[in-house]
Amino acid sequence: MNQPATVAVTGLTVRHRRTVALDALDLSLSPGVHGLLGPNGAGKTSLIRVLATVAAPSSGRVELLGGDVAGHRERTAIRRRLGYLPQEFGYYPGFTVREFVAYVAWLKEVPADRAAAAVERAVARVGLADRIDDRIKTLSGGMVRRAGIAQAIVNEPELLLLDEPTAGLDPEQRVDFRELLRELGTEATVVVSTHLVEDVAAACTDVALIEGGRLAFRGPTAELAALGGESAAPGDSTTNAIERGYTAALRTHRESAGAGAVRTKEALR
Repeated sequence: MNQPATVAVTGLTVRHRRTVALDALDLSLSPGVHGLLGPNGAGKTSLIRVLATVAAPSSGRVELLGGDVAGHRERTAIRRRLGYLPQEFGYYPGFTVREFVAYVAWLKEVPADRAAAAVERAVARVGLADRIDDRIKTLSGGMVRRAGIAQAIVNEPELLLLDEPTAGLDPEQRVDFRELLRELGTEATVVVSTHLVEDVAAACTDVALIEGGRLAFRGPTAELAALGGESAAPGDSTTNAIERGYTAALRTHRESAGAGAVRTKEALR
């Protein structure tokens, strides 16, 4: 049985001055872990920011968790139920990890009688329990990133949006993080924007590939890997297959876009 959509985007367009970041994008997501791939400037961060309700669309409709983000009251209620980690997130360096995550729990209106336990659980899940009372300014870059993940999950969000979440994590930490993603995806809708195809191969159930603000591919991870054809060499990994599929999907999308442009130009003659 199909699960109801947590994210329903219709005709989403985002413009930054003269640049179109997202061009009439349609996308529907249900619980699970969804990879968001695409070249630099493809529109991934613009999409994440709109889904996080920190940026408004130029046009189109966005429904999250059954509510339309166009309404102020619904948008405020939705924010309590989602978690968001941007590429660059703000924090007070003098805060301890506990204070930082507790502050976000307060913003998300986690009930006071559950907040302390929620903070400790979130910090433990990202492997920072032994540093919970250290000031953030004393942490390494990877540890700061893990603190950012902790604040994103402290309210046990139904929709979790992560923009380049593994930046700065070492290989062992990335393996642990992928396990956490799979765990979270059993109940929540998790969207992971990343350049690291291996993260998608290891943790994501399906992939949305964006190119030039439009969907170039949407489907199961295995389907994207299959677009790359047969293994190039014995022992070829799933990651390599997805990389080839990624390249093939982009090439097909660009050829289709180019053919469309030619047809339009001929029609205008």
